[in-house]
Amino acid sequence: MSVNTNVLGMIFASLHDSAMIELTKQRTMGSIMFGGRYRLIDFPLSNMANSGITQVGVITKSNYGSLLDHLGTGSEWDLARKKGGLHLLPPFSQSAGDGVYRGRLEALNNVWNYVEACKCEYVVLTDCDYVANIDFEKVLKQHIKTEADITVVYGKYDYDNEESSGVDVLELDETGRVNALLIDPQISGTCNISLDMFVIKKDFLRKLVKDAASRNQYSLIRDCLQPNVKEFKIMGYEFDGYFSRIDSKKHYFEANLALLNPENRKALFQADKPIYTKTGDNGPVKYGLESKVSNSLIADGCIIEGTVENSILFRGVKVGKGSVIKNCILMQGTNIGTNCSLTGIIMDKNVTTEDGRVMTASDTYPVYIGKNAKL
Repeated sequence: MSVNTNVLGMIFASLHDSAMIELTKQRTMGSIMFGGRYRLIDFPLSNMANSGITQVGVITKSNYGSLLDHLGTGSEWDLARKKGGLHLLPPFSQSAGDGVYRGRLEALNNVWNYVEACKCEYVVLTDCDYVANIDFEKVLKQHIKTEADITVVYGKYDYDNEESSGVDVLELDETGRVNALLIDPQISGTCNISLDMFVIKKDFLRKLVKDAASRNQYSLIRDCLQPNVKEFKIMGYEFDGYFSRIDSKKHYFEANLALLNPENRKALFQADKPIYTKTGDNGPVKYGLESKVSNSLIADGCIIEGTVENSILFRGVKVGKGSVIKNCILMQGTNIGTNCSLTGIIMDKNVTTEDGRVMTASDTYPVYIGKNAKL
């Protein structure tokens, strides 16, 4: 992996919290658990680390205690460095009424001294609402080759305006230039949607941020790019790999269970571009004599004495004797009693159920149980 000190990475960890209000009551979007052992922020951080980006700033907003604990010094992503490395940046805005930024441009304006101090020519901006394994070095090379003002990473997506929100749809010409940018359009079908990843020259970003601040504007898409799509040279970079959009509880549920497909796991977790996360010291999984497990992801530290089918269990989950778990996501530390039956349930951390508990939900509308609940 080559080191690219000419690029600064900026991650917005909390920009889409309102889309996942149940899971973000006590955490940011970036610290939502995913895939048995990861957090959503692990994916953009790992993408940057694998692309040689060694200067990364993470902008938070609220409820970021678990995010800070997860990131630590950034050593898991090789970002614990004397020069560059990982920096956790404040959420507060000087212009917003409640003191918290309203959009990307306002957030960047508030931390611009940090951006300016980084000796880099280019900036990669990304959120935490997409799960993907992408090489930003390839995006940067296209950005430089096309002499774009800004490059937007997009992917083909079966969009349904009734199920998704906050989606930006791109219309491109034959050269790959964006000639229209639609926000939450009333259409359905396969579209080119922005993956909320951008490459931009720092000098150009400075102009956008300062102009927006002078006009009390804050949204990169709505206030800046959409009105100037003809004036700015906005190029699209098509990402044709595997990705999942996390914009609702339903899509979160589906994106997790999609990892039970070996082809999806292979596309997302690649040997030459690993996804890093905070390591734990849990022991291996313990399976009881009467346990049955099929088509499931079971993290280390779990104790399984019942039946688990088509489910994802995070670290330290316990399933009692006689219990049957189907199509469920059980987060870290959850304890299921004996003779329970759960179907279509998302359980947050440290949930405890009494013996004999029965809960059934549909795959299209899973039931969410909050952190530390006792049932």
